[in-house]
Amino acid sequence: MSGEPQEPPAARRDRDAAGRARNARPRDGLGRPLPRGVAGQERIPDDLVLPPAESLGLAQQLLDEGRPFHAHEVLEASWKSAPDAERDLWQGLGAAGQFLTGLTRLAGSPAWRPAPWPSPRGGYLAGPRPR
Repeated sequence: MSGEPQEPPAARRDRDAAGRARNARPRDGLGRPLPRGVAGQERIPDDLVLPPAESLGLAQQLLDEGRPFHAHEVLEASWKSAPDAERDLWQGLGAAGQFLTGLTRLAGSPAWRPAPWPSPRGGYLAGPRPR
């Protein structure tokens, strides 16, 4: 120890203009942080706002591509911008996306995908569409 005061870890966090914590580190295809300066996957914008059908369509596309973390981020953005009456639904869908991300990380390969879940609104909520 040098004896000089150290900046607390929380003060070193990346923050946006409003002071909210943001992690600017690049991420791999499953959302795991990579070292700074390494090229990572394109991120979903924190301020993404889409109509519900577009949000579900983009999340499904990302799942079909084997990118459950990115699908989770789309669903989480919809949760944050949803009207109060829909927030629980979007929060649950975002949690399902995070669950799929965890399963995929545990499986050890982005190519592994769980079986699709039929959606009550039509289509599928998880995994690739059946062929």
